[in-house]
Amino acid sequence: MSALSIGAVGGPMLLKGELQQRKSRLEAIAKAGVDHLFIADHVSFHNGLGMDGLINAATLAAMHPTMKIVIGVYLLALRHPVTVARQLSSLGLSAPERILLGVGVGGEDRHEMEVCGVNPATRGLQTNHCLAALAELMSGQSSSYDCEFFSYDAALIKPAPAPKIPILVGGRSSAALRRTARYGDGWLGVWCSPKRFEQAITEVTQGAASLGREPEWQHGLQLWVGLGRDVSRARACLAGEMEQMYRTPFAAFEKYSPSGSAEAVADFLLPYVKNGARVLNIKVCADDEDEGIELLADVCRYLKSA
Repeated sequence: MSALSIGAVGGPMLLKGELQQRKSRLEAIAKAGVDHLFIADHVSFHNGLGMDGLINAATLAAMHPTMKIVIGVYLLALRHPVTVARQLSSLGLSAPERILLGVGVGGEDRHEMEVCGVNPATRGLQTNHCLAALAELMSGQSSSYDCEFFSYDAALIKPAPAPKIPILVGGRSSAALRRTARYGDGWLGVWCSPKRFEQAITEVTQGAASLGREPEWQHGLQLWVGLGRDVSRARACLAGEMEQMYRTPFAAFEKYSPSGSAEAVADFLLPYVKNGARVLNIKVCADDEDEGIELLADVCRYLKSA
């Protein structure tokens, strides 16, 4: 089984502002024992917010010589697979073995799909075609593809990333698990119990075996947490940020979004790790960013010593 990799969000605090300050904050995160940064991807989310996942991956990789980057999750259907393949080839050259590509279908904001010319009702099928095309394009061999969403002939993208860039597939639906089994190197779960997490990766493993696939699995979990020495403040901070992001009452997320001390959050996460989660993408909410980093370091120590 691969080693546990724990990641912190590499969002605006590392991508906006004076460069030296951003580098100092990134160095503090690295010294805290965080193994990777993870970043989201949106083109035009709700009120126009969003940050491009692959551009930000390149930015963060350039800011630190060894930090790995997990893109969780990239809305692949909103882009043409040939251009994505070129971007991944470029990232493979500049940051070899440091990029994991999480792919999802989105869905929290159907209008985001529509403004990019994608039918929300068929975004899953379009994502499947994009993943199939991307696998061929990343081989370094000439490939052609023709489907209802895009068509191209004799596309050639060199160099192929070596080693390959792993793809984690996000989503909670049965379709997402089938997508992982067919195209992915791991499942990236969200808002699920430890038992469901274990069941899901069993389904993925069995589905992949039926297709003759045996990847070197890197299953993961993505979650929001509230960290603070004041438990009530930690919860309030978490609830506020999640409600602002998703426009949904926090009660809908609370069961799967722990808050409190570092030890309490680590205790919440440990069953997922025992059930096969090897990549943890942790979005920390805290009153003070520096304290949040400090407490996340404690979470890392708890989990890696358990």
